[in-house]
Amino acid sequence: MARIGKRLSASYQSFDHTRAYPLPEAIRLVKGNAKAKFDETVELAMNLGIDPRHADQMVRGMVSLPHGTGRTVRIAVFARGAKAEEAQAAGADIVGAEDLAEKVQAGEINFDRCLATPDLMALVGRLGKILGPRGLMPNPRLGTVTMDIGGAVAAAKAGQVEFRAEKAGIVHAGVGKASFPEDRLAANVRAFVEAIQKAKPTGAKGTYLKKVALSSTMGPGVRVDLGSLAGPAGSGS
Repeated sequence: MARIGKRLSASYQSFDHTRAYPLPEAIRLVKGNAKAKFDETVELAMNLGIDPRHADQMVRGMVSLPHGTGRTVRIAVFARGAKAEEAQAAGADIVGAEDLAEKVQAGEINFDRCLATPDLMALVGRLGKILGPRGLMPNPRLGTVTMDIGGAVAAAKAGQVEFRAEKAGIVHAGVGKASFPEDRLAANVRAFVEAIQKAKPTGAKGTYLKKVALSSTMGPGVRVDLGSLAGPAGSGS
């Protein structure tokens, strides 16, 4: 059995694990227990009453967090000509067509998000076995295949987060950094929860939102009281 270090052990003893805390209090506990030597990511995990194995119960989408994620996102764009120039002007890190496809096939995947213009999807489609398992395949329904490539790059750089339910019906994502002010983390959490609520699939029956927990990269999870999640998602200065 793995040993729990003194720091993590102390973190576990700092709150009641059987209790669900109001969002502001949960955020304070998570921030207080984020004592690593780096700026830990604050992660949100949501247990949904769905079975993603059924197509009508899949939860997937994009949400723009009002205060960003605090993370530098590397963007690759498949585009040519004027659209390639538009992507570069918007801040894309890697832009190309056949040359970019060759790099991906060679295992050079030095990016966190992949976008494409519709005319290059025939080319990108050949990379599905490589990009798909990594969650990087551009998808028109997620806005990652678009003619507004400049807007898509800007949104991704500003803190747009993709979410997708895993097999157990759990959705998780980074919603900021431990250094963020409490009100900004709260606004990001509420924006994410609101997006999940709006993405409720038609096949979901019974209780949709079962449990929510917050944690930092190296810290324990803190359960969040579901009733405290309602509120203006864009609030916070």
